[in-house]
Amino acid sequence: QVQLVESGGGLVQAGGSLRLSCVVSGSTFRANAMGWYRQAPGKQREAVAVISRLGSTTYASSVKGRFTISNDNAKNTVALQMNSLKPEDTAVYYCKAVVASMEYWGQGTQVTVSS
Repeated sequence: QVQLVESGGGLVQAGGSLRLSCVVSGSTFRANAMGWYRQAPGKQREAVAVISRLGSTTYASSVKGRFTISNDNAKNTVALQMNSLKPEDTAVYYCKAVVASMEYWGQGTQVTVSS
C-alpha cells in the first residue's frame, strides 16, 4: 500500500523559513511527479509547486522566488524549501505523488506564519 508521510511543518514568524519533506513508501515504482498543495481555512486546495521525475518544476505565482521544490528519485522523496514566509502562506500543506498513474496524498502538515 502506497503511503506518503510528510514532516517539517510548524509555526514561524513572517520572513522566516521552513522545510517540508515527504517520503513515498510501499511502492516498487518511482513517482512520475510529486508536488505540494495547500489549503487555507475557507479556501480551496491549490497547487504550490510540482516537480516531474525529470526535474521540471512549476510554481504558483504567489510563491515564485520564495519556495523551491526538489526531489530525490532514488529515495522517492520530495522537499519544499520555503523562505521569506508570509502570513498568507498559512495553510495545511499536502504532498501528492503520481505513482503508476495513480494519485496519492499525504495526511497534511500545518504551516502557520505569524505576523
